[in-house]
This record gives sequence, structure tokens and C-alpha cells, in this order.
Amino acid sequence: MSKTSLFLALLTSLSIALPVQASDRYKSRPPVMVSPDLQASWVLQLGGVPAQTRSSVTPQRQRQIVPAGRQRVVVQPQQVLRQQPVQQQRRLVQQRRVLLPQQQPAEQQVAMRPDKPVRTQIEPKFLPQMVEYQTKHKPGTIVIDTRERFLYLVMADGMAKRYGVGVGKPGFEWAGTHKVTSKREWPDWRPPQEMIAREAAKGHFLPAHMPGGPENPLGARALYLGSTLYRIHGTNAPWSIGNGVSSGCIRMRNEDVTDLYERVKVGTKVIVI
Repeated sequence: MSKTSLFLALLTSLSIALPVQASDRYKSRPPVMVSPDLQASWVLQLGGVPAQTRSSVTPQRQRQIVPAGRQRVVVQPQQVLRQQPVQQQRRLVQQRRVLLPQQQPAEQQVAMRPDKPVRTQIEPKFLPQMVEYQTKHKPGTIVIDTRERFLYLVMADGMAKRYGVGVGKPGFEWAGTHKVTSKREWPDWRPPQEMIAREAAKGHFLPAHMPGGPENPLGARALYLGSTLYRIHGTNAPWSIGNGVSSGCIRMRNEDVTDLYERVKVGTKVIVI
């Protein structure tokens, strides 16, 4: 056997005896190519930047530092790789926030409140309800307590139907006993001359006649008391119930005076205390 054959046999035996490592494939590992533009696609990050685009990428972005409070301007490289649509939208939003001043919210106008609050709801105690009422008067009699602002329709067994009312303002209070002489639905209104003159002195001019209807201050129903100018009537201002606001008439809510209108007849006794 020649020396050459012997040397080849020796090399073959060594290759069988010693395992081969994957890391021994190259003497030196190839460098990992990473794109200098971090916004490039992930495929370019794995495979490296193509040769035709490497020269067009600026190694570093130039930045300009300006003092706080001034407008910030970012200098972009002359040529960059194509950006993704989402990244373009984010950059546009950031540029708008830097270049455009933030708009201050419009000042909210504060509604002016009147000097005196206007009550628009009636107090619950002035709503109609059945109550115990001990009296010597017969059932069917109307008793009006001007101090408490209640009207009682006396019923049997010591009970009464109680309604809240508005009464005469200071200087127009009165008391007495009368009977219901007439009843009218949606009555018209003819204010007396004394009232017209009194209101005119205050700068309020009343009409000589107002037909019945929702705008009429006498409301939906009226019960006339004897030969007096006083009435038990409705109102177009229900929030005034429970107060002294009238010129002597007894004022009720329209729904309450309608209910009372159906319960009493002409000739009913009315006691005002």
C-alpha cells in the first residue's frame, strides 16, 4: 500500500470517529445585515437591505433642538424608504399637534337666574285628599279656612274632601257665610272698575272683558257666591295655590275646581273663616 492510500484511509477513519458540529461549517460566521431604517418591513430586517436601496438611506436622521416654547421642526432625510399607511397617519397626527395650536374650548354661557325663584309646582299637601274632619256642619257644606289655605267639602262619618286653595292677598281677606247662586263652565271675565283702576295705577292694564278659555284667569269652572263679587274658580297659574294672591276670590287648580263643580249644587252653603 502506498503512502497516499494510507493517508486517505487515516483521514477516513478520523471523520468517522469524530462528530462534526454545525458551528464548524464555516471558519468565521457571516455578518448579520440589519437595515439602518427601523421603519422598513420585517422581511428586510431578516434578509438585509437590498443593494439598490442601501445607498439611498441616510445613516442617521438629523434633529434640530430648539428652546422650549418655540415651534418644533423635525428635519426629515431627503430620501427614505416607503412607509406603511398606518405609520403615515400617525406621523401626520403628530405633525398637526406640533404645528397647529390647540383650540381652547368655548366658554359656556351661564344662564342668568331671576332675583326671586319662580315656583312651578304645587306643594303636595295642597293636593286633594280625604281627611278626618270633625264639624257640626252637614255633609255637602263647603268650609274654607283662609289661614290654612284649605277648602273642605264636608262628608259623612267625620270625613271631608280637602283641596288646596289660593286666597285673598293682604288687604283683601274676608270671612262670612254665603250660598252658591250659580255655576259656569269656562266663564268669561269682566273685572270690576275698582280692579281696573287699581291695576292701571301699577302699570297693569286689564281688559274690560275676556272670553272664557285656558288663558282666562277664572280657569275652567266658577261657583258664584251670593250677590258678592267673589267666586270659587279655577286658575291658569296653578303654582299660586297655597298663597295669598287674589283680590278676594278663592282660587283652585282647574282639575280640582272641576271635581268640586260636579259634587256641589246651586244652593250649597259656603262658610269662609
